[in-house]
Amino acid sequence: MGFSAGKRKSRDEEGEEDTVSLASAEFPMDDLSDDVLERVLSWLPTSCFFRMSSVCKRWKSSESSKSFKLACSQIPRRDPWFFMVSNDPDSSFVFDSTENNWKKLNRRRNRSLIHHQRDFIPVASSGGLLCLRCSISGEFLIRNPLTGSSRVLPSPISQEHLQAVAMTTTVTPSSYKLVTISGETPNLTFRFYDSNSGLWSKELELAKSDTDNEYNAPSHDDETGTVYFLSKTGNVVVASNDLQRSPSKQYSSVITVKDKTETVYFLSSYGTIIACDLTKRCFTELPKLLPPFLEYSIDLVECNGAMFVILLSEFYESASLRIWKLENQKWVHVGMLPPAMSHELYGRKGDINCVGGAGSKILVCFNANPPEVYYRYFVYDLVTQDWTELPICFNDGEAVDFVSALSFQPRIESTV
Repeated sequence: MGFSAGKRKSRDEEGEEDTVSLASAEFPMDDLSDDVLERVLSWLPTSCFFRMSSVCKRWKSSESSKSFKLACSQIPRRDPWFFMVSNDPDSSFVFDSTENNWKKLNRRRNRSLIHHQRDFIPVASSGGLLCLRCSISGEFLIRNPLTGSSRVLPSPISQEHLQAVAMTTTVTPSSYKLVTISGETPNLTFRFYDSNSGLWSKELELAKSDTDNEYNAPSHDDETGTVYFLSKTGNVVVASNDLQRSPSKQYSSVITVKDKTETVYFLSSYGTIIACDLTKRCFTELPKLLPPFLEYSIDLVECNGAMFVILLSEFYESASLRIWKLENQKWVHVGMLPPAMSHELYGRKGDINCVGGAGSKILVCFNANPPEVYYRYFVYDLVTQDWTELPICFNDGEAVDFVSALSFQPRIESTV
């Protein structure tokens, strides 16, 4: 008895094939107009855009089409990519929160970024753009890390005692505002660059707010004695010394826009949070979340138009990493790294550098300085309240040590 070469298909399989064939017959991709095809493609994850050229000539032409970029700009929001800052100027990596994997940025598109990496340090981001600052001249470089397009901004007249650099997009992904805050409290000033006008504003003064006493700080009975805290470089110093930050986070700050009020938050040189109301041109020093002797490392992020504080502390031989939000002039606890994950951070004299992503994601980078090299990266989802530890990123077989990160929406349509 002989056997047939082919496998007999079940009725279910035949039905599925008929359905697919029927769907293909009713909606053949080749029959779609260019406009409709580009609208469909614009909803794909951004990482798919760079594989278009290998599909067909028609899809390849969409990659550089102006109407396709217009369709992409109408997508309200994309999951964030985290631009990772390392000590290696020859490598640029991002973490794609949609596909949950690491990507190495195209060298051709980012050749000039890599070439100037030693001089230009990433300091801010918003929408689909990154902002870098030249450590020598003080000039700012605005860049789309996906397409490689960039623009050097005219240098502000004065940047003495620069405290913070914040960036926000306005109206369209390609319209942005850059804000700098300079001086020492109580003598703070700010200026901003508007991409629509292409000009810097004049230097504006910030007055100390009269509402400082309205903020309700937690009461602590014992705040006496010598206070020690961990600086942003990982060294334990006394509280009377200035707070030192790593170069990539030296001017780290966040900006929020609510009811047409723009507020910039940054960490002062002595570790307190300063809130600058740009609309009313005043600033407020926010109360500490914990007694100074319990604070270990601190950072600020922005998510969904709100400012969050991530605080690492140690108490009773255990480490605690918590997320706080300021609501109605009071601190509200919104998240905590599970003890099983946070306990391993105890005693390592590490530092946290954090960034908020589009939607609801917060990335926490934990780094311990030599002689013990230790780093972990966690993502917290404010909606699901879930923590995820990111896999280690490898380059040529070796683990990459990231010192901080910036968040941007992967938008190929963003221009500078």
